[in-house]
Amino acid sequence: MNRRRPTLLAALALTAATALTLSACGSDDDSSGNNDKIAGADTGSSGPSASPTTSKPSEAGRPEIVLPADLSYTFEWPKTGDKDKDAVLADGEQSIKAVDLAIVNQDPLDKAYLYYYEGEAAAGTQDFIQAYVKENARITGAYRFYDAVVNVRGESSASLVYCEDQGKAYDMYLEPKKINKTPVTKNSYVLYNTQLARNDKGVWVVQEMLSQRGSDKCQP
Repeated sequence: MNRRRPTLLAALALTAATALTLSACGSDDDSSGNNDKIAGADTGSSGPSASPTTSKPSEAGRPEIVLPADLSYTFEWPKTGDKDKDAVLADGEQSIKAVDLAIVNQDPLDKAYLYYYEGEAAAGTQDFIQAYVKENARITGAYRFYDAVVNVRGESSASLVYCEDQGKAYDMYLEPKKINKTPVTKNSYVLYNTQLARNDKGVWVVQEMLSQRGSDKCQP
């Protein structure tokens, strides 16, 4: 997911071939008008182990996702009543957490995110995770996701557009441990446009993802 400019991680992001932005939260970056190809998430590598965020496995062999307690998620994605659309929302939520788990595990080839990402999105996500591993850093804090719009085209193609509030999420370097808190700005709010396909297991996997930091659509 998109991140902020002043940190080392963000500097790496600006030069990444995949145009990934690495760190979360508010930003002084004026790149909000750009649509960047991304495949993102945040993370956790160390931190409290009590009351972790847990996503239990379900049908189709979906992986269990357990994240540190200092990472929290609010998905304001009410069910639509449409079976396919609700499945896209559910798998979209898990795909976000799965990338975070890979960074928690410091593993660019973590099986959980590879379960939910394919093709271009998987390749970009691997680079995204690797950058966190290289810098021995993660994020801490809270994410909020809202204003989701799902479109299902036929039996195996869908799009999911949604907003993310990164205002309460921060970069954290692990050695020495340091949290880099920044003020909330317009760039704390990010618009995502993802393209998904339903695979032979019935799982909606991310194939492409675009982002726009500071989008007017996502401002409070």
